[in-house]
Amino acid sequence: MNRRADTGESYWMRTAALPAFAPLAGAVEADVAVIGSGIVGLSTAWELARAGLGVVVLEAGGLAGGVTGHTTGKLTALHTAIYDTLRSKHGDEAARQYAASQSAALRHVIEVSGELGIDCELERRPAFTYCAEADGVDALRAEADAAHAAGLDASFVTATGLPFPVAGAVKVEDQAQFHPLAYLAGLVEDITALGGRLHEGTRVTQLDDGDPCRLTTEAGATVTARHVVVATHHPVFDEALLSTRLSQHRDLVIAGAVAASQDPTGMYITQENGKRSVRTAPLADGGRLLIVTGEAFTPGTGEDTEAGYARLQAWAEQHFPGFSTAHRWAAQDNSSTDTLPLIGRLPTKGDNAYVATGFAGWGMTGGVLAGTIIASLVRGDEDPWGGLYYPGRVGSPVRSAPTYLKAQWDVGKHFVKDRLETLGDGTNGPAEDLRPGEGTVVRADGKPCAVHRDDEGELHAVSAVCTHLGCVVAFNNAERTWECPCHGSRFGIDGEVLQGPALKPLERRDPTDL
Repeated sequence: MNRRADTGESYWMRTAALPAFAPLAGAVEADVAVIGSGIVGLSTAWELARAGLGVVVLEAGGLAGGVTGHTTGKLTALHTAIYDTLRSKHGDEAARQYAASQSAALRHVIEVSGELGIDCELERRPAFTYCAEADGVDALRAEADAAHAAGLDASFVTATGLPFPVAGAVKVEDQAQFHPLAYLAGLVEDITALGGRLHEGTRVTQLDDGDPCRLTTEAGATVTARHVVVATHHPVFDEALLSTRLSQHRDLVIAGAVAASQDPTGMYITQENGKRSVRTAPLADGGRLLIVTGEAFTPGTGEDTEAGYARLQAWAEQHFPGFSTAHRWAAQDNSSTDTLPLIGRLPTKGDNAYVATGFAGWGMTGGVLAGTIIASLVRGDEDPWGGLYYPGRVGSPVRSAPTYLKAQWDVGKHFVKDRLETLGDGTNGPAEDLRPGEGTVVRADGKPCAVHRDDEGELHAVSAVCTHLGCVVAFNNAERTWECPCHGSRFGIDGEVLQGPALKPLERRDPTDL
């Protein structure tokens, strides 16, 4: 059966015809168990099902309802301004491999959608990284040179399809954009036709590595599998401490209809003004859906997200007259400290557990690429990209050290500072002063307590200590969630896990005890 079209948060989730699957019950066996049903999980599952392996996909929530369901759906090898950084950190060959692998993933989506007859609104468009201010031009000239040297059809330009002048831009021809969930719906149909099994509402809480591996779910069901793929965005089984090499960020997204004449006919991004990303998608009436992303922030730091949405709306109205927000959502991404994603065998889990993470906001090509790499490893083939993305890589400690140390400083700062502020006098305000829709962290019996007042005036209280590694959560006032500033875990107002790496909910508290 199909889920109702209005149950998702994003435009993609509201317009995708994704099937629904029952939670896993009992004990099952498979060649490969895939944890997570975003673009990494489903791409990997499809590759392996096509290779004749028995696959089971386990999803804690609903299909593609996490990071993939809240993306902007760009398929491009131009990832803001990565190539000049790659050649300086990792060398010219690494930059060439990165460009070739990301481009191969783009082509793979086009080939697979054609082979399976998937109508995913695929459109070929150029991609641009631009700056409006003159002081950004030199960096973009260097990026254009690096991207071209890496093998992309890249050039520096000063003219774009945007409705305002730019000081300069990197342009890469013949990239693409699509409806990501429509594409994944096509993969799901083929996975099931090939005998693959999918289960929603099935949170995996334990991974016992070995040969075979054994997975245990929150409800007590088990899966025995020769191989396990951890495709949960942030790795939920992390004895290798990959989280110490990842930093989290969250972007706000708004979308609304504009006339076809206002289509800038390309995909655009800039790091100016807290980031701005622009693309359009086709609408049935011949108009275009303008999608604007920006106002990047670290989850759990108490940002006023409603104010961020207002700034994004004002920017869109200024540059696209007549625009009005019809949909809004937020996307969460993580970035590795050495720039490259982490894709391959999961360190410390033997030779039959795999992971993919750290896509830095470019998970559409990155996720498809991860599927091809992991499928090759599971089949016993060589990594087609020579281990460029191997999660256990040492890399260049000198060049990566500043980013790594900053990430750890930020985690340590929140772990100590937030406790001192919450357990001392510096709370975020007393619970009794909360208005409907607001949340705060207060002291209750000497412990941090997260309190929210809903629209009916009822208080909801849970522990404010993240169940992952113990940092103190903060309230997101637009999405009405509790978010951890250390590793990006997100919880509902009653403590339920919305996004990992946390596996357990926040413990409930009695509001009358505050």
